[in-house]
Formats: sequence, C-alpha cells, structure tokens
Amino acid sequence: MLRKSLLLSAALAAAAATACQPASARSLVDIDLIDRDAGRWLPEYPHHGRTYVPGEPGHRYAVRLTNTTGERLLVVLSVDGVNAVDGRTAHPSQAGYVLGPWQSTEIAGWRKSMDDVAQFYFTDLPDSYAARTGRPDNVGVIGIAVFRESQPRYYQPPYSPPRPYPDYPRGLDEARAKSSNAPAAAEREASAAADASSSRREMAQQQIGTGHGAREWAPVSSTEFVRASSRPTQVTQLRYDALDSLVAMGVLPPPYRYWGGDEPRAFPGAFVPDPPNG
Repeated sequence: MLRKSLLLSAALAAAAATACQPASARSLVDIDLIDRDAGRWLPEYPHHGRTYVPGEPGHRYAVRLTNTTGERLLVVLSVDGVNAVDGRTAHPSQAGYVLGPWQSTEIAGWRKSMDDVAQFYFTDLPDSYAARTGRPDNVGVIGIAVFRESQPRYYQPPYSPPRPYPDYPRGLDEARAKSSNAPAAAEREASAAADASSSRREMAQQQIGTGHGAREWAPVSSTEFVRASSRPTQVTQLRYDALDSLVAMGVLPPPYRYWGGDEPRAFPGAFVPDPPNG
C-alpha cells in the first residue's frame, strides 16, 4: 500500500519509488513555457518525435502546468534533470506539485522554501544550475511525471467459472513465443541505440541551460496526496535551446534574409522617381 505524503498545494510531495512509463494518449496535464521578460508563450516545434522550444539567453521563464481533468493530480517537475522542488537528481518518486481540478499554475523557479523560489532564466550552459552542481548531462530538457490520486476501493472477488478439464500445457507455446520475440527484441535494442546516438549528437550542440536566479515570493502550502500507482500515468518532455542552435539542428529553417547591398537583383527599382529638373 502506498504511503501518504505531505505535499505543497499548488504543492509538494514524496512517495514510494517509481519507474517512468510513456505518456498516455490523452494528456492529464499540459505543459508550456512562458517567456516572462517578453510576456509571451514560447512556441513549440516537433522534430524527430521530440518537441523543441527556443529560449532567449538572459530571459526569465516560467513553466505553466494546466490540469485538464476534474480530479487532483500530482506533478513532479524536472528541469535539466534536476527536481525543481528539492534539488535532487530528478526521479518520478520525488517531491512535486499538486494541482486541483482544472487548475493552472506557473512555476517560476527552483523551490527554496515554502515562501519563495530562485527564478528560472535561460543562460549559457556552464552557468546553468545543473552544470554548476556537477550534473550537466541532462541540460536542455524540462519534463513532468503525472500521478492520479488514490480513491477508496471495495474488494469484489473475481468470478472463476468451473473447469471440467485441466489447463492445456503452455510450456511449448511459451518457448515458441520467446523464440519469436527474440528478433523483435533485437530490433528494439538497435532502435534504442540509434535514438541514444542521435540524442548524444543533439546534446553535444546544446548551448543554453536554466540558471539559479534572484529570489522571488511564491508561497505554497502543504496538503496530503496518496498516489494511485507507483508508476506515473503521464510523462512529458520539452527540449529547449537557443534559436541558432535549433536552426543548426534542423528543428527550424534559417531565418529569412533580404539580400540587398551590391548584389545584382532582377527588380532593382522601388518607386516612381521624380522627373529630372529642366
């Protein structure tokens, strides 16, 4: 039985150890990034099965979390592979924020106490909090692990119809199944290795991370939350980097340029000139 934990309202939590699993088809929680200095939502761009967001170095940002359901949910937030609440290397079993039904909130920084945070801001990779604390491997990724809340259940014994004959021996079938699954398993391992190699190439180009900025008033309160499962129902990741890095990776096309100056042009004229004097 999962133990109860004290959490922060809009709030914090810790519970039994968990393992990640893929996000469900329908998102329980939407995640967006807000550029606080520009006052706008940052656009998202899909590329090779991932979602990328361009960040402006020096700009403060917030992670906006929106509960799309009518139930309470626990969200464990990871920034650059670091838990945004307790500062440990992130794992789904750790502390997180509890969202009420249909609630939307903005997380503006690293949690320093029940009253304040250190602001998130885009910065050069060596200046990122993760790199400065010796954990640069996951810089450039913001993720959430979402858990449903446990509800009271009433036990009902499963119905087992009588069986007039003994079960059919399954040893041979299981051996055949394992044999047929071997090639598929090898293909999955090869695919995973290729994905890991691609990820390493992309991470080698990473330019920016998330800094540990000025303190900001951001009070929270504690609440109780019991996870319905030891595994998250949803895991979602956003990758971010500087705009020119995303262009170099092929996530975005090069910015449009007007080639002026001395280069020859097919239509050099602009508007009707005045006639000459005289």
